[in-house]
Amino acid sequence: MDLIANLSLGFSVAFTPINLVYALVGCILGTLIGVLPGIGPVATIAMLLPATYALPPVSALIMLAGIYYGAQYGGSTTAILVNLPGESSSVVTCIDGYQMARRGRAGPALAAAGLGSFFAGCVGTLILAAFAPPLTELAFKFGPAEYFALMILGLIGAVVLASGSLLKAIAMIVLGLLLGLIGTDVNSGVARFSFDIPELTDGIGFVVIAMGVFGYGEIISNLAQPSDEREVFTAKVTGLLPTKEDFKNMAPAMLRGTFLGSALGILPGGGALLAAFAAYALEKKIKMKPGEVAFGQGNIRGVAGPESANNAGAQTSFIPLLTLGIPPNAVMALMVGAMTIHNIQPGPQVMTSNPELFWGLIASMWIGNLMLIILNLPLIGMWIKLLTVPYRYLFPAIVLFCAIGVYSTNNNTFDVWMVGAFGVIGYLFVKLGCEPAPLLLGFILGPMMEENLRRALLLSRGDWSVFVTRPLSAGLLAAGLLMLIIVLLPSVKNKREEAFVED
Repeated sequence: MDLIANLSLGFSVAFTPINLVYALVGCILGTLIGVLPGIGPVATIAMLLPATYALPPVSALIMLAGIYYGAQYGGSTTAILVNLPGESSSVVTCIDGYQMARRGRAGPALAAAGLGSFFAGCVGTLILAAFAPPLTELAFKFGPAEYFALMILGLIGAVVLASGSLLKAIAMIVLGLLLGLIGTDVNSGVARFSFDIPELTDGIGFVVIAMGVFGYGEIISNLAQPSDEREVFTAKVTGLLPTKEDFKNMAPAMLRGTFLGSALGILPGGGALLAAFAAYALEKKIKMKPGEVAFGQGNIRGVAGPESANNAGAQTSFIPLLTLGIPPNAVMALMVGAMTIHNIQPGPQVMTSNPELFWGLIASMWIGNLMLIILNLPLIGMWIKLLTVPYRYLFPAIVLFCAIGVYSTNNNTFDVWMVGAFGVIGYLFVKLGCEPAPLLLGFILGPMMEENLRRALLLSRGDWSVFVTRPLSAGLLAAGLLMLIIVLLPSVKNKREEAFVED
């Protein structure tokens, strides 16, 4: 009964006119940046963070959440129509979605992606609503030692689940932790690693790193691509409704994808991305029916499964953020930034101290998912037109918007130069094949880890055994160590590398 009462509170908050408007704005923006290749939700949310200063906290978070799950949906449109993943977790959708479009079945492919996204989004939100309260109760049992151990586990998870080289993922985490050390020491009040630059005594701004590495970095790497390599889909999309046979094939794939995505979305690292790859791998393992199209040639299961998985993963990734205050991926790290801007401490106390925000955000996800299905299927023609906009017109507007946004944060021109510097660094990461998301997680978790480590040692009078004598803390550290040992086993290491390579 508590759940029903809480959800009725959430819907009363989400159904206010201002929150409905911001949910709609978030969904439209999310779909738009999902459709435009190369501008992912991380870059967009990073650019829009300064704009949320003037908004009420609930409206700001509803809009940012809408951008996130809207981008998961929009990414499938370009993946199917032009073989370009608008969002990283839509990479797998390209394989069969584009082949369906080439065979004149773009309509059913887009409908499968849309229905899969809607179903998985609703189930993922239901899981979030059901599991968040008991997890919050558990979080109140956490002391500084437990939080430190949990963050260690989170960083190890981010390394294990990051795509590409393990060594590069570790390097990104360490770099993020080091950047988090810049500023003033909390205990002694002494400036450290500031190189006598007054602007660095407060540390590097979160918005500065996020905008630079993701916003400017993405722009520079996109400008490096020749414009003639972009393929434009000109055929008219007709017949959106899948056949009865399509429904029979895609319904079980949607259920499997939703289950997988819901479980993997909670994990630290690229939950939605990993879920999409895992769902596709699972569909390929399941025995094919007689007369079914081969995978890689336009099988509808290859669209419905991964699209359901990445949307379910996007919704359940809010669980560790809202219950423990731990961001499981780069977008959730940005949500921590948004909460901090509005003086909200992410963690278990959000549910008790700010129930309108907690349940309003959850309820808005159902409304947002409904908006997405109503908005997107009739507007496919408009999204296709957007693919023809050249980057040379698009990028100056984004650069200017970023510069104004970051300047308005502190009224400091030094921050604008810092964003430019981090933009170059972000481009170097792309060229070196380093995934920048772990850097952001390291930067967010670093100061929190240091604070909890020092607090735990102060309470135990410098006794390091506190981390292994407390059962919860010892269990979390043991889980992290086990995860690290397993992933370093040669057979698992090879399988992990194969999992992130598309056929």
